[in-house]
Amino acid sequence: MPEPIEIKPPQRRRKPQEAPRYLTEGEVDALLKAIKSPRDRAIFQVVYHRGLRSSEPGKLNLSDYRPAEGRLYVHRVKGSISAEFRLTDIENTALRAWLRIRGLVPGPLFCSRNHRAISANRLDQLMKLYCRAAGIPEEKAHMHALKLSCGTHLAELLGGDVTAVQDHLGHADIRSTMKYLQFRGREKNAEKLRDWGRKKAA
Repeated sequence: MPEPIEIKPPQRRRKPQEAPRYLTEGEVDALLKAIKSPRDRAIFQVVYHRGLRSSEPGKLNLSDYRPAEGRLYVHRVKGSISAEFRLTDIENTALRAWLRIRGLVPGPLFCSRNHRAISANRLDQLMKLYCRAAGIPEEKAHMHALKLSCGTHLAELLGGDVTAVQDHLGHADIRSTMKYLQFRGREKNAEKLRDWGRKKAA
């Protein structure tokens, strides 16, 4: 008897990886200028500069922030590395303004009206609200775009220092960090190669 023919299932084609939809530095500035609430301004400054996920601001407690030293202990999720960081001047200014309203009662650093930790859903709503006010495209109006923006801008500011970007974002796996540097490098290379072949064609 002939051997049965093995029929292999068709292989699924991998979807092409889309370029991360991050905000430009100008869009980040416009977003932050659209925020008038001291609490929200503090949240969004920290989310952007620390590269936080939407669920991470709600994990911050008042005790994690040391205003005199300008330091904040950042709690990461999804296997990322938590650590204490020295904040930028603009983050400290925003946090101190918020604390003057919040007070120094122990509890969540960023709380809702019912004094509970602010939720990821509420932050997503606020992101959409402020993006509309700032004229930022709808496809960028989600909290994760700020984390992508942080990583992409850091790769530029730190001159492609992958270990520094990895530490700043709390990545346990350096491959998570490399995507920011690879995308940024691809964009810069494309700009350099923009006129490639033009002289020959002329």
